[in-house]
Amino acid sequence: MHDIRTIRDNPAAFDAALSRRGMDAMSSKILAIDEARRSAILAAETAQAEANKAAKEVGAAKGRGDEAEFERLRALVAEKKAEIAKLNDQAKAEDTRLNDLLMGIPNLPAEDVPEGADEDDNVEIHRFGNVPNFSFDPVEHYDIPGIHPGMDFETAAKLSGSRFVLMSGAVARLHRALAQFMLDLHVEEHGLTETITPVLVREEMMYGTGQLPKFGEDSYQTTNGWWLIPTAEVTLTNIVNGLTIDENYLPRRYVAHTQCFRSEAGSAGRDTSGMLRQHQFEKVEMVSVTTPESSAAEHERMTKCAEAVLEKLGLPYRTVILCTGDLGAGMRKTHDIEVWLPGQNKYREIASISTAGDYQARRMNARYKPEGGGKPQFVHTLNGSGLAVGRTLIAVVENGQQEDGSVDLPTVLHPYLRGKTRITPDGALV
Repeated sequence: MHDIRTIRDNPAAFDAALSRRGMDAMSSKILAIDEARRSAILAAETAQAEANKAAKEVGAAKGRGDEAEFERLRALVAEKKAEIAKLNDQAKAEDTRLNDLLMGIPNLPAEDVPEGADEDDNVEIHRFGNVPNFSFDPVEHYDIPGIHPGMDFETAAKLSGSRFVLMSGAVARLHRALAQFMLDLHVEEHGLTETITPVLVREEMMYGTGQLPKFGEDSYQTTNGWWLIPTAEVTLTNIVNGLTIDENYLPRRYVAHTQCFRSEAGSAGRDTSGMLRQHQFEKVEMVSVTTPESSAAEHERMTKCAEAVLEKLGLPYRTVILCTGDLGAGMRKTHDIEVWLPGQNKYREIASISTAGDYQARRMNARYKPEGGGKPQFVHTLNGSGLAVGRTLIAVVENGQQEDGSVDLPTVLHPYLRGKTRITPDGALV
């Protein structure tokens, strides 16, 4: 959500920032509603002052025996009360209009976000590892002989429909091991606080992180009004919803492993094979809450935390800055990490690390008290994948596939698999 005072002070800068997202100027519309709201408030205050003055004079007129003046003043007080109620209703209606409008406007891109129309204009900033050379034609994850027995899409479709998977045996164990490895790494080496959160949230929590009002079709809502979280960004970030905390409590760094649910609205025909794009998936999510002065450095730190997962797994990846045309609506700046998938012969997104600035904090009314005193300020919030477990599994098995259909597993996972090191061509973990 945006600060109306900032828009009042520099509407041209606000419109210029929106234009970088390809949006039309909106400051004149916003300020017209704001002016109508403020005019109604001022008129109500003026009418209230007049009513108060008349109310004081009523007693004096009664004491003088001036019945005509007494009745006139009584009528004036009643008239002003009705006028005040009407003006307050107008101010409230304009305030609702303004709030709804500001809630629906995306965040302003940071100045160093590159201009661009879509993902083709994202800018690579880092690359790790060498793309593997195979002596055979590598296949996608679901076609690897050793993986095929433990990745059942037909039964999942019978149970739930398309974009679901039933994992079993070695594949299920590998999936569990990856999640455990990620959590341990983030807690023990990166200093994040492990957190277990609900996956059902109240509607206001979805508003707080920006999934609502514009993107409701991307998520699932239960019949009694709860929403299923698209990631633990929603629950972890909203921990500070409505709070004013001491600066020395910051930064707060959380990590959670949860089920996630997305409708994948608008993705018809994309990644329909395999488990790359699912309605239900698991993710290890990182969230940081910090001060404005620290948020840029925190963004870099979080990016390195996500990259470390892939580096320890020995997976080639590249990191890009999303351009203005590919930037998520609620974010000021995003780093996407793309892992190499031999079966597709391309890099594919496995993590997004983003900073929202104070955009989410304003929606949540989350503030901190500066250590040196002064007025409470809005916190800055950041979130990122650390990583998507299913996509990491895809990358592990595709990069580890062997010509005989087996899969060699990363050394760092061996302790999580009780010393097992590979999946055989017939799907056994040995």
